[in-house]
Amino acid sequence: MVRALNWDVISFRAVFGLIAAITVFVLIFPTVVILMLSFTSDEALRFPPSGYSFRWYLALLDANEIQDAAWLSFKVAVMATGLSCILAVSAALGVYRSDKAWARAAETLFLSPLILPALAFGFAALMMFSMLGIRPSMLTLTIGHVVVSVPFIMRTTLASLSQLDPALLDCSKSLGAGEAYTFRKITLPLIAPGVASGAFIAFMASFDNVPVSLFLQDTRTQVLPIHLWDIIQNQLDSRAASACGVIIIMTVVMMVLMERVAGFSRFMK
Repeated sequence: MVRALNWDVISFRAVFGLIAAITVFVLIFPTVVILMLSFTSDEALRFPPSGYSFRWYLALLDANEIQDAAWLSFKVAVMATGLSCILAVSAALGVYRSDKAWARAAETLFLSPLILPALAFGFAALMMFSMLGIRPSMLTLTIGHVVVSVPFIMRTTLASLSQLDPALLDCSKSLGAGEAYTFRKITLPLIAPGVASGAFIAFMASFDNVPVSLFLQDTRTQVLPIHLWDIIQNQLDSRAASACGVIIIMTVVMMVLMERVAGFSRFMK
């Protein structure tokens, strides 16, 4: 009996270990391929590279179109993240510690973009703006990114609020502090790491967004992911790989910084 049980445990661990290894490989291997291609010395993208060089990273310094697209993506991501922080924190404070039906409905509404297909939302948003007579622009692009960014910040903010000791708020109230003062001096400093973690995720989700940007941008507001996709489709330009390499490296660096500063992983559980 004991021996059979041990074999069952070993088989269970072996199967899930194999699944985990396959999952890690599928997730990491494409990133490794892109990083290798970003250092290629070839004129066109092909794997494996025949040689390695920094030439395409240096070529980004003269790639004005890529720089303009990257700057536009950065501006949209910053504006979307800022607006999302205000909306998500306000919504999280509204539904926090409330068992009423409207609070649960509001939480579901704000988190629904996490499960709604991005392509479906992008197309629906385009149809809505068209019915209102609003043409795709920087404004529509930012609004679309706000909608898909809010759930990330709200989720981590709710996680932070769940760890907040209610006694601290009660003490502040009993000492005569108003709600605004309590929020500014007690609540916000304590939930700031969670808000920052969500803002980081929201920023990256906005900066790298394709489905929503595809429908809500116009010809003058082409964001970086779509511009890189056009380059790969039409030219197979190696600068696209080097631009992706820069994004990957910056993302890893920012993740390490967020983990050290805000305890990023605590709010992802």
